[in-house]
Amino acid sequence: MWERVLDRAGIQEPEARQGYTAQRQAVRRFAPAEYLAARLLLPAPLQPDVVVLVAFMHETDDRIDRGSLPEREEALQRWQALVDEALSTGTSSQPVLQTLARSVQRYPALRARVQAFLGGAAQEAAWEHFGTEADVEQYIEGYSLPALMLSMGLLAPDGAAASDEFEHACLALITALQRIDFLEDLAQDLQEGRIGISDQALTEHGLTARDLRAGTPEADRVAQLITRQTDAAAASLEAAQPIVGLTARAHRPFLRAVLRVQQLRSAAVRKAGAALVARPCSPSPIRCAAVLLQELVRGTVPFGARRQRRT
Repeated sequence: MWERVLDRAGIQEPEARQGYTAQRQAVRRFAPAEYLAARLLLPAPLQPDVVVLVAFMHETDDRIDRGSLPEREEALQRWQALVDEALSTGTSSQPVLQTLARSVQRYPALRARVQAFLGGAAQEAAWEHFGTEADVEQYIEGYSLPALMLSMGLLAPDGAAASDEFEHACLALITALQRIDFLEDLAQDLQEGRIGISDQALTEHGLTARDLRAGTPEADRVAQLITRQTDAAAASLEAAQPIVGLTARAHRPFLRAVLRVQQLRSAAVRKAGAALVARPCSPSPIRCAAVLLQELVRGTVPFGARRQRRT
């Protein structure tokens, strides 16, 4: 199956095929759900490039997410230099960058996406806490959105106006996704000393970060905070719904599945409520798999046949 995907993507050189295959195996290990969605629902010619972009994003995050602030910033500078060299020369000692350079050659517009992502990564390296909701929004727009657009940019429609509208919908999507991420990871983030909920939001509920520890007597306030944060994510997710109609028909099953899985994630954090301070949560894997299967089946039925059954 994967060999056929490489054929359809026009990747014939043995070394290149090995490189994309290695990145595919890595993504399948660290992001199995995202990998499955891409493999089932994205057009085959896009799959190798999406895989390497996800691998590159993961490698970047991993490199700048450890150590003190100066260590994280130094790691980002070293990584930026390696990326620049790979994109300039087309070669790299880093397997993910070697394959990334091939994808940039295949899609030259990716070069700007990569640089925008690395520019925003300075915010990720420096992030320790958010003072205000505006700080959260700045982080999402400056780092999370460029990260999303690495791969979503391949799905963008032609034309400046349509592309801008698509990216606006992507901003709404990543705002929802990032807020849900912060809630799902709240227990772990509390242990590590930095959380994705702003001081402003905490203060509005009479809380501090210290009050979020499991076992404190603030469960009702924490539950209200989680509800308010989930409401904000749900509103952004609703604003992202037009994204499906803004792209090519071949990309719509994937985007519909992404939106539906985020709805499941949002429902799961809402249900968990104050318990999120003690343990992470996630939606039912069976329900997520059902979403992918439904979109896969839907995509294999001719459009005219679907419409006939509804009449």
